[in-house]
Amino acid sequence: MSTGSPITAPLGPPLIGALLRMPGDVVRQRMLAALHNRGFTDIVPAHLALMRWPGPQGQRPRDIAAETEMTKQAVNYLLGQLEALGYVERRPDADDQRSRRVHLTPRGREAAQIMRDAVTELEAEWSALLGRDDFECLRTLLTRLNEGLADATPSP
Repeated sequence: MSTGSPITAPLGPPLIGALLRMPGDVVRQRMLAALHNRGFTDIVPAHLALMRWPGPQGQRPRDIAAETEMTKQAVNYLLGQLEALGYVERRPDADDQRSRRVHLTPRGREAAQIMRDAVTELEAEWSALLGRDDFECLRTLLTRLNEGLADATPSP
């Protein structure tokens, strides 16, 4: 008789989506912990989607929404929070006065640097875990994959 519940039993080994997601989860957890350790306790996990690389610097809210696959309303809600907390400001778009562009404030740039430093530290740990050559191979393969995905045109 099986003791494992069919609801919780895995369907097999993790596929590429899970293998990419799990380290990404660790990256986000590490960034958030670093921010909180440095006194930026008002940033919550939802804010990280807007602060992720390359950051919102100079982007329109609608472009951030498309990039993060969030609704414009959700992005504007989070931007409003980040603006009230002093991390970003929305300024008129010089090309389209009906639109705004998001810019990091000095506080936002400091938070972004803390996040970047946390990931740099994590990369050093992963390099030690995998070995420098294997880690660099992983970075090269992920870079190639991302470049290939950026170059790919979606089919109708």
